[in-house]
Amino acid sequence: MKSIFRVFGYLRRYPFHALMQLFCAVGMTAAVFVFPNATRHVIDEIIPHPERHDSFALWVGMALLGFLFKDGLNALRIMVNNTFEQKVIYDIRSDLYDKIQRLPLRWFDSKRTGDVMTRVVEDVTNMERVLIDGIEQGLVALLQVLGVGVFLYILHPWVAMWATLPVPFLMIGAWIYSTKGRDRYKNQREATSDLNAMLHDNISGVRQIKAYAAEEPELRRFNDFSETLRRANLRMMKWWALYSPGMSFVRMTGYVLVLAFGGRAVMDGSLKAGEFTGFLLFLSLFYEPIDRLNSLNQMILSGRAAADRVFDILDCEDEVNARSGTELPAVVRGHVRFDQVDFSYQDQSTLHGLSLEALPGQTVALVGATGAGKTTVLSLLARFYERSGGTITLDGMDLSTLHKGSLRAHLGYVTQEAFLFNGTVRENLQLASRSASDQEMWDALEAAHAAVFVRELPKGLDTNVGERGVKLSGGEKQRLSIARALLKNAPILLLDEATASVDSETERQIQNALDALMKNRTSFVIAHRLSTIQNADVIYVLDAGRVVEQGAHDELLARGGKYAELCKKSFLADKDWANVQKEMHS
Repeated sequence: MKSIFRVFGYLRRYPFHALMQLFCAVGMTAAVFVFPNATRHVIDEIIPHPERHDSFALWVGMALLGFLFKDGLNALRIMVNNTFEQKVIYDIRSDLYDKIQRLPLRWFDSKRTGDVMTRVVEDVTNMERVLIDGIEQGLVALLQVLGVGVFLYILHPWVAMWATLPVPFLMIGAWIYSTKGRDRYKNQREATSDLNAMLHDNISGVRQIKAYAAEEPELRRFNDFSETLRRANLRMMKWWALYSPGMSFVRMTGYVLVLAFGGRAVMDGSLKAGEFTGFLLFLSLFYEPIDRLNSLNQMILSGRAAADRVFDILDCEDEVNARSGTELPAVVRGHVRFDQVDFSYQDQSTLHGLSLEALPGQTVALVGATGAGKTTVLSLLARFYERSGGTITLDGMDLSTLHKGSLRAHLGYVTQEAFLFNGTVRENLQLASRSASDQEMWDALEAAHAAVFVRELPKGLDTNVGERGVKLSGGEKQRLSIARALLKNAPILLLDEATASVDSETERQIQNALDALMKNRTSFVIAHRLSTIQNADVIYVLDAGRVVEQGAHDELLARGGKYAELCKKSFLADKDWANVQKEMHS
């Protein structure tokens, strides 16, 4: 029940709403006594006595007022509870999303997007049932059971004893159902999550599915996940089908026992007819909330399974220095140094004693075959991952001591795969600078040679680019991504194949813009084209996570080593290699 108690911990933020619910619950409990007592009084004290008939209407009116008071408080309780509940759900969702943003990338590498979405949307909503039914119904029901139960014993202890005899059996049944039901509800939530994750992946990859004519196999795979969910739901329903009628039968035995022993008490004169009628009415008020508590048991189990999944995320360890660490000064020179850096990913060693340096304002190119560790270097500099050994410093400050938000605010990062959010061009650019003016956006677009096609879009800056920028070409998406980095105007640039998705002419134009941008900025460039790296101040050649060569372009060519071999092979275009050969023989 730890997760349930943690859910209720959120309620302490709103004491007024909690007190209002308690007031309504107590008032409604008191109101339920009016009608049975009025009925008992009318039958025993008014109907048999003609001289009291004048007060008949008064007691009927009191009964009506009792229902009006009860239902009026109920309306107030529902309104208060809805506000209360939505405030708490908002808080939980906000805390959950805030936590997700502070989790390290390693956590995301092992999670499915659909599963995370299910936890944020569906599981938090299922936790809401605990709040609605646990507080709203549970508190009212519990007070009513206790209040009416005490009154039954005051009314006639002997009959009350028989009336409450089934209660221990109901409690035992609820305990058995609860203890045996946790795994069933957990399996149902996980099956739902698996189905949502598969659906998210297939919708995101619908083009690949169509391209490979894989609709039928994917339908079968979807049906397999759906079948697992169907079986999990049926398993829960089977147990509920036994539990609910079984508890109903045990409750009904209470009515039979009251009929037997209460009727006998009326016949022997120890109980009046009106008291017996009132007792039966009170008995319905006693067992009706018990019925609600049994139904509540099922909802709490479902809420508990959902809460476990939500708190599983909230309990994960934050990204290091996500909210702590040293702030960088306002002016960053951009002196970056890697000293004997090691890095392992999922027990697989990626970098081995890597050392490199970028002086302020220098352009550093990283080259090497696929898997050499080039992108890993940029990821460590942005602290997407933490190094295993060695040190990385920025202006002499150890990166491991820096506040990550402060560090990343000074980085402009353009990845190989341009990612655009499902929103407008303006909204995607504002990711770099929320306060950027339209003129600043157009200047960045001009610099990235994207202004022409943006002006041709139906709504210009306010055109929706679709999910992942699906309405744009690969080159257009990359140019917008570069414009976003230009708009950030960061002192350190990380360019990971920034021109890989554009044609040669567009690449030339963008390269001219990047050359101007990289002046007086420290830049790390990963590229496979000579035109992108030949003007770098220093080139580091990586092989299997180690620096095997370093120097300027001409110097490395003259050595005839790994860099020259890479130039000769696949990582430079044929026309580039022809130019290189001319340079080498000139």
